[in-house]
Amino acid sequence: MLVTKAVIPAAGLGTRFLPATKSVPKEMLPVVDRPAIEYVVEEASRAGLRDVLLVTSRSKKAIEDHFDREAEVEAALERKGDKTRLQRVRASTELAEVHSVRQPSPRGLGHAVLCAAAHVGAEAFAVLLGDDLIDERDPLLVEMLAVQARHGGAVVALMEVPEEAVSMYGVATIAAGTVGADPTSTAGSGSTAGSGSTAGLGSTAGTTGLVDPTGLADLAAGGPASPLHLAEPHLAEPRGPADPVDPAGRSSARYRTVRITDLVEKPPVHEAPSNLAVIGRYVLPPEIFDVLRSTPPGRGDEIQLTDALRMLAEQAGDDPDAAVPVHGVVFTGRRYDTGDRLDYLKAIVRLASERQDLGPDFYPWLEEYVAAGGPKAEA
Repeated sequence: MLVTKAVIPAAGLGTRFLPATKSVPKEMLPVVDRPAIEYVVEEASRAGLRDVLLVTSRSKKAIEDHFDREAEVEAALERKGDKTRLQRVRASTELAEVHSVRQPSPRGLGHAVLCAAAHVGAEAFAVLLGDDLIDERDPLLVEMLAVQARHGGAVVALMEVPEEAVSMYGVATIAAGTVGADPTSTAGSGSTAGSGSTAGLGSTAGTTGLVDPTGLADLAAGGPASPLHLAEPHLAEPRGPADPVDPAGRSSARYRTVRITDLVEKPPVHEAPSNLAVIGRYVLPPEIFDVLRSTPPGRGDEIQLTDALRMLAEQAGDDPDAAVPVHGVVFTGRRYDTGDRLDYLKAIVRLASERQDLGPDFYPWLEEYVAAGGPKAEA
């Protein structure tokens, strides 16, 4: 069954960005000149998911308004003949058919997903977290949709993180051997050395061995090699996936696919089964809703999506023909965590440097600022 719906949980309190988020939803904080959540809706639209459900809360009405038409502003711009800004204002309203539902209280990601049950119905669907931005050159969601079309069940995005960071994430145990591997990869076969080891998937000794997820390494090496966006990135017509999902479920094999046998939410470093962390992209089967309804509160006294996925993985066991398997796609591309203050700033620097309308002026200034000693020179 073709996946057509995306769910974006956006009901969190945004405490890490207080006091800015006291009156402004964290999802509406600008990343250069667009709110973070617009990038996420755009990603869903690029993958062909034009039916988007926002799971918000009473204090998040601004998010819903952002994807609605603003007649007064548009009329004023039309009178001025300002076609460029008019297109910018209208762009967010044309990305997808955006719906919303409210989460009555912040009871965890699992509960937020459960709030989408009536809208989703008996279909598979994607979940995209609003503070995880994936570079548009890295078609992670398209790959995940292809893996789900091929294997069914649930598909989770995974990314290697340093060992000391595993306690910040849900962490996966994977079955021995990979289901599919990137033929261009220089890593091993992906087989595991014991339960949960990630031998062949990259280093676990304090480094990921992957592309710098913030992209700042590219900047240090000489600046943005290829622009992320056009001068007006969001003026393009909404489009389907760059690599359309094959109805038969044949994916591009750009990323590794692994079978997940267990998941644990934010384990202590010494108890983590691997360094493969769950990041904010999921493709879920409708069976997840029944599991979530029976999932007790877990870490933080919240209903954790990780716990529900763990139940699915345990039910499937090692059976390759299980009705609801859980697979992981190991992402090796560019990811921007706008839910963390430091990474939020890194994302802005990276994206602004690669914009054709800002980079030519901004990046040389940044080079001069760093060469002059940065804040040390102005102390």
